[in-house]
Amino acid sequence: MRGRPGAVLAAVSLAQFLVALDMSVVNVALPAIRSSLGFTPVGLSWVVHAYALTFGGFLLLGGRAGDLFGRRRLFVAGLVAFGAASLAGGLAQAPWQLVAARAAQGVAAAALAPAALAALTVAFPEGPARVRALGVWSGVNAAGGALGVLAGGLLTGYAGWRWVMLVNLPIVALTLALAAAVPADVRGARRDRLDMPGAVLATGGAGLLVLGVVRTERVGWSSGATLATLGAAAVLLAAFAAVELRSSSPLVRPGLLRSRWVAGANAFVFLAAAGQFAAFYFVSLYMQQVLGMGAAATGAAFLPFSFGTVAGVALATRIGAGRSPRASLVPGGLLATAGFAWFGLVDPAGGFVSDVLGPSLVASVGLGLCLGPVAAAATTGVAPREAGTASGVLNSSRQLGGCVGLAALATLAADRTGAAATPQALSAGYALALQVTAALFLLATAVAITVLPSRRRAVPAAPTDLPAPAGADIETETEGARS
Repeated sequence: MRGRPGAVLAAVSLAQFLVALDMSVVNVALPAIRSSLGFTPVGLSWVVHAYALTFGGFLLLGGRAGDLFGRRRLFVAGLVAFGAASLAGGLAQAPWQLVAARAAQGVAAAALAPAALAALTVAFPEGPARVRALGVWSGVNAAGGALGVLAGGLLTGYAGWRWVMLVNLPIVALTLALAAAVPADVRGARRDRLDMPGAVLATGGAGLLVLGVVRTERVGWSSGATLATLGAAAVLLAAFAAVELRSSSPLVRPGLLRSRWVAGANAFVFLAAAGQFAAFYFVSLYMQQVLGMGAAATGAAFLPFSFGTVAGVALATRIGAGRSPRASLVPGGLLATAGFAWFGLVDPAGGFVSDVLGPSLVASVGLGLCLGPVAAAATTGVAPREAGTASGVLNSSRQLGGCVGLAALATLAADRTGAAATPQALSAGYALALQVTAALFLLATAVAITVLPSRRRAVPAAPTDLPAPAGADIETETEGARS
């Protein structure tokens, strides 16, 4: 049973909008939050980092849990938990309460995001129907991230900072109303159990990796704290890999990662996210600290990027019908490379039209061409009962790539800027970071060319080393046959 595809698409798109919105909606509200609750400068950063830390740390666990215990069950639980955490954050009276609420939002999002994407890939078979559905999902995802900046500024300015948390409640309620359409029938075999050693190691390793990276903004890359945290993350992740190779019911089946589709898509999205997250950050700073634009105007300036991304998503949907995802990923990656290279020309004498609007339109269309196809590639040939795991891996790659890229490029930009915070020095640092962003997209494009197959081949949906559960909706047709 695939559920009602239209209602499934609406539900999972709203859920992804919610997750993407909360990645950025609090950023503009941070000064008001600090004044209201009495945060210290260091403590204030954890309003952002707490969400990123728990979201990145629990994604693999969330993806596998949906495969074992049911997508709809985890989808609904994630929505309820996200709504409760948002309410708690909106009512927070002390700094620790808001940070705890943001951490709880991250855990809920780590359950919600993989379950949503898995439900979409099961509801829509490989082929034009899935391409179109992923196009809608991708457009909503992009809109959530971009509109978060604008919504945060408007809500903080006209309703108060608490509404950047409370605004989630009506979205959660609407999504819950649609959640009954999410299919719940595909689960793991009865003998399968959640791989607790793997879950602990993966969650701990990913969480320490995110923690070590986000703290570099304050303590630097070469500090003892950073090296110890990243070293511990490496040890836990290595132990996780060793455990998965021996487990009879692994959190992530090693054979899944040997697929060129899955491996290539995740490498692509890691590199692209490393550049994209950093680019949004530096372009925002350039508009405010060099061009002198206010917070609300800066948020509104991202709207053309949103529109360009939606246009790219629509174009990818047309290109992708009956073709390999690579047909959109390669031109999209090259166009994004050109757009971010144009961003890399920013200078203190620049202007909004030449230094922001022009490159925004080029880069955004390129990014839109990539969003849906990379998700399609990451789930090509994946059995329905492993759809949650594949979705969790993809979301982990995006989250970890974004965290690592932003931290690394922030360090690079700060080193180029130096002690002088003049417009000339700031522009030099931002330009260097944006040039590296373009290089990351070029490298991602090279991955699409060299790793992803040029066309879809017949692949078994069910892995041969994992017995199919009784009654599971196992599909064995290739996408070409369906098309």
